[in-house]
Amino acid sequence: MKPVVIRLALAAAFAFTAQAASAQTLKTVKDRGTVVCGVSQGLPGFSNPDDKGNWTGLDVDFCRAVAAAIFNDATKVKFTPLSAKDRFTALQSGEIDVLSRNSTWTSSRDTSLGLNFAAVNYYDGQGFMVRKALKVNSALELNGASVCTQTGTTTELNLADFFRTHKMKYEVIAFATADETVKAYDGGRCDVFTTDVSQLYAEKLKLTNANDHVILPEVISKEPLGPVVRHGDDQWFDIVKWTHYAMINAEELGVSQKTLDEALKSTKPDVKRLVGTEGNYGEQLGLTKDWIVRIVKLVGNYGETFDRNVGPGSKLGIARGLNNLWNNGGIQYAPPVR
Repeated sequence: MKPVVIRLALAAAFAFTAQAASAQTLKTVKDRGTVVCGVSQGLPGFSNPDDKGNWTGLDVDFCRAVAAAIFNDATKVKFTPLSAKDRFTALQSGEIDVLSRNSTWTSSRDTSLGLNFAAVNYYDGQGFMVRKALKVNSALELNGASVCTQTGTTTELNLADFFRTHKMKYEVIAFATADETVKAYDGGRCDVFTTDVSQLYAEKLKLTNANDHVILPEVISKEPLGPVVRHGDDQWFDIVKWTHYAMINAEELGVSQKTLDEALKSTKPDVKRLVGTEGNYGEQLGLTKDWIVRIVKLVGNYGETFDRNVGPGSKLGIARGLNNLWNNGGIQYAPPVR
C-alpha cells in the first residue's frame, strides 16, 4: 500500500474512532433523558435547594441551560449535591455528567485529575469576613486570629500563603462542609471566616445577625469558577463550553427572553448565526439549529441569570464587576458563533 493511501486510511480510522468516542456522553445523556449535574450542598445564589427540593442559582441555571440545549426542556436535570472533598471524584467516576459547583480552575486540577474546565462563569477571589465588634478594617490587622475555613479547597492554601507573605500568625480551624464552617464561625469558634467573596455574601445570609458582620476589602487570590467535565469526550466538552459562550454572546447581542421573538426576525448576520436562522452551528455540536434559542427562551442569557441569582434582583446584591461583559467594564468575553 502506498504511503499516501496508508496515511489517508489512518486518518479516516482516527477520525471515525474520535467521532465515536466523542459522542459517548451526549448519547448517554440522551438515552437517560436527563443531565446529571453535580452542585454544592447549598450555597445561596449559586446552587441551593428550598424546603421542597427545588434548586436555584447561577450554577443551577447553567445546568438547566445545557438541558435546554439538548432536550428543549430545562427541567431535565438531576442535581447531585457534593462536598468540596467529593466533587471531583464524582465526576471522574461518571456519577455525574458535569460539575457546576463553585470550583476554582487551577493548573493542577486541569492537568492531573483527568478533567477539563470548560469556561469561567464567575470570576471571583478569596476574602475575609469578621464581626464588626472586632473593629478590624483590613485583613492586614488579623495577626494572631483564628480562621474558619473548609477542607479540600484552594482556600486553605491561599490562607497559608497570605499569612506567610505578611509574616502574620494565625490558627486555622477547618471543617469538612461549608455549613459546618459557617456554623462554627457564627457560634464564635473563630474570629474570621474566609472563602470566595461570592460565598461570603451567600453565607452571610445564614448568620444569626447578618448585620453584625462585615466583609473586609482585601481580595487575596484569583478564583476563576466554572463548570468541569471529564477528559476524553471533546464533543461534550464543546457542548458545555459553548453553552456558556452562547449565553454571553446572547447578552452581548441584546438577545434576551424579552427580545427573542424580535431576534428571530433579525437580518443582522451575527444575530442570525446566534439564533440559528443562518448556518449549521448547532449541528456542528451534535445539537439543533435553534439550540441557543432554547437556552435563552427557557433559561435566559448570562446577564439575566446573573441578575436574578446573585445580582441586583437577588438577596445577595453583588455588583457585576469583573463579571460584566468585556465591552461594559468587565472581562466576560466569548468567542463568536460563526
